[in-house]
This record gives sequence, C-alpha cells and structure tokens, in this order.
Amino acid sequence: MSTDKPPQQDLYGSRGLSKRELEIIRLVSLGLKNSEVASEVGTTEHVIKNYLRVIYDKTGMNNRTELALWYLKYEEEEKNK
Repeated sequence: MSTDKPPQQDLYGSRGLSKRELEIIRLVSLGLKNSEVASEVGTTEHVIKNYLRVIYDKTGMNNRTELALWYLKYEEEEKNK
C-alpha cells in the first residue's frame, strides 16, 4: 500500500478515520501498548483492540509498525500544510 496519501483517501473514500482513531494511531506510533493507549484516552484495553481492528480494516494495514510509519509521514505532511 502506498503511504503517500492518508489511507482513507486511498481506500475508503467517505469511510475516513475519525479524530479518535487518529489519536489512537498517534499514541500507537509513540510505542504505547494497548493498555497505555486505553489509559491515555480514558477507555479500556478491549475498546482499543476494537478500534485497532477497525483502523486496520479502514487502512488496509496489518500491524502497528505499518500504522506507525504511515502516521509519522502523515503527521509531517499535516505540519507542512
């Protein structure tokens, strides 16, 4: 999958990532575990696992590493806008 555009534009059109999903991706990209992400956003680890499953489905990515690499590039592009 190309990492040049946000995945929601590449694959899913109107099924874009929510602000909450982007926040979860941001925290994952910092290397936080699911339990730590849950603590940061005020929810449970189970809910974070569900979010990640939906995020992987929306983006077509398969793991945290792909997600983190995409987010780092996405974040840099957002800063340059």
